[in-house]
Amino acid sequence: MEWTSLLSFIGFSVLLTLMPGPDLLFVMTQSLTHRPMHGFAVAAGLCTGLVVHTTAAALGISAILVHSSLAFSILKFAGALYLFYLAWQSLCESGSGSPESVSLTEERTSLFALYRRGIWMNLLNPKVSLFFLAFLPQFVSAEAGSVPAQMVLLGVLFMIQAFLVFVTVSLTAHWIGQKLFHRGFGGTWLSRGKAGIYALLGMRLLLMDQE
Repeated sequence: MEWTSLLSFIGFSVLLTLMPGPDLLFVMTQSLTHRPMHGFAVAAGLCTGLVVHTTAAALGISAILVHSSLAFSILKFAGALYLFYLAWQSLCESGSGSPESVSLTEERTSLFALYRRGIWMNLLNPKVSLFFLAFLPQFVSAEAGSVPAQMVLLGVLFMIQAFLVFVTVSLTAHWIGQKLFHRGFGGTWLSRGKAGIYALLGMRLLLMDQE
């Protein structure tokens, strides 16, 4: 695989990662209402989920989602239900009392729980599998050796750049949150806003077409 092809792949990957979507919004909302480490944990979870999508694309398993409307629908509805659950959980945070108590609730949030949440968020989005199946082969050359090995390499590069982009977004979002909201102020409304984002993402996923 040529260096020009790799650099082109990384450039497109960064641009695609920066495009507004469920993963980016997920990292942003966690970073706005939590510490930067919470955003890092979510980013790590999202990138771990990409390991499964990369493997599936390399083995051709993702093609099942393309040809099976039932498999696509099941994964889509499971992902939407999970997003609605996150919305409900955020609403519970907003109604837990004073802004100070909301802040304390958020501080108790386990980093490992957010890591797991990032994994499920990524795995239950069927569009990610379809994206990898359509995107990775564009930068693979049959003359460069094993096609599955090349797809795995591209998947690893995508995960690395995605994590770096998510970390940068997390730090930026937290900095903006600190500037816009004083300590102890706006925690309830931030949680409600987060619930609204999760609910909208869930509706968006439900309305998603297979093609």
